[in-house]
Amino acid sequence: MSESVTPRKIRTHTLRDFKKEGRAITMLTSYDTFSASIFDEAGIDVLLVGDSAGNTVLGFDSTVYTKHEDIVRFTGAVARSCERPLVLADLAFGTYQVSVEEAVRHGVELMQAGAQAVKLEGGREVLPQVEALVRAGIPVCGHLGFTPQSVNQLGGFKVQGRGEKADALLADAVALQEAGAFAVVLELVPAPLAARVTETLDVPTIGIGAGAGCDGQVLVWQDMAGLSGFKPRFVKAFADLRSNLMRAACEYGDAVRAGEFPSPEHTFEK
Repeated sequence: MSESVTPRKIRTHTLRDFKKEGRAITMLTSYDTFSASIFDEAGIDVLLVGDSAGNTVLGFDSTVYTKHEDIVRFTGAVARSCERPLVLADLAFGTYQVSVEEAVRHGVELMQAGAQAVKLEGGREVLPQVEALVRAGIPVCGHLGFTPQSVNQLGGFKVQGRGEKADALLADAVALQEAGAFAVVLELVPAPLAARVTETLDVPTIGIGAGAGCDGQVLVWQDMAGLSGFKPRFVKAFADLRSNLMRAACEYGDAVRAGEFPSPEHTFEK
């Protein structure tokens, strides 16, 4: 772990302290024991058990197909595999839109699975759910801008908050803070607007495709590590795991077909 990484357990108030200190917040998605333990050791502050697992783990082309049960299972795996990061779990599509009661019930199940906070998409239209979750003792992170669960309504993967819609997005962010949200994710938002929201809010903002003016950044870990091959403008691959894994798999296959593996050193004779 880098010397610049604080060893203390990250909690929601820690992120607010980081904002006050001007210290950037790091967040990556995680859905399994290996990534969680590695990112913990690397000093990542927040592990997001995202509904993006529907795309990156389960093979769907949209997060709307990710089920609550999937996130519960992945949350448990992550929570059991790390100590320092805050474990943040997504409320899946359909788990909070129907009613406040449903939002709280599903939030409770995620907390019982090991999450320390939950995230949901939307602005002023989900304030009753945010307020009810907070009253129930469940910390809530908001999510504005491009909201993947609403991809069909938004007409595709498009930057949000341009032009006259900027004020509405800012108003949503302020409303989420007033409802008790401890942070707000800003996705695919023009950088000047994201910086304006960040300056306005007392709670931290986490950007993805929202520029450097946010209090922190998040990426899907398979994109960050060059495993997915997904390369939109806002993603930077910090490794090339796809090529490395391909090379290893090819070498393994060649060794098996050539009769070179297993060799005597990998064999039990008695």
